[in-house]
Amino acid sequence: MTITGIGGLFFRSSDPEARAAWYREHLDIEAGQDRVWQQAAGMTVFAPFPAASDYFAPDQPFMLNLRVDDLDALVGRLEAAGVPVERRPEWETEYGRFARLHDPEGLPIEL
Repeated sequence: MTITGIGGLFFRSSDPEARAAWYREHLDIEAGQDRVWQQAAGMTVFAPFPAASDYFAPDQPFMLNLRVDDLDALVGRLEAAGVPVERRPEWETEYGRFARLHDPEGLPIEL
């Protein structure tokens, strides 16, 4: 018997409904306790980081990394909606291109 994937991501929120609505509006993720998000099959990195890592904010226990099919289009849509997105030249790598943003409660999201 083996694990076949991640079945859910559950996290605390000071306003679960508003936070779920933000994910639905800006990232097209069917977020919320009464929703199911059907995602495309693909690789998932499951990696504990050292406690002292500076890869993402030390006050956050984890960072959400999402696969996207058109990074430039999504970044443009987010910025047009007033969502700040950070891009850095060093995030253009052999593994892919990356951008970062934060959800309404400060959770780092890497695209």
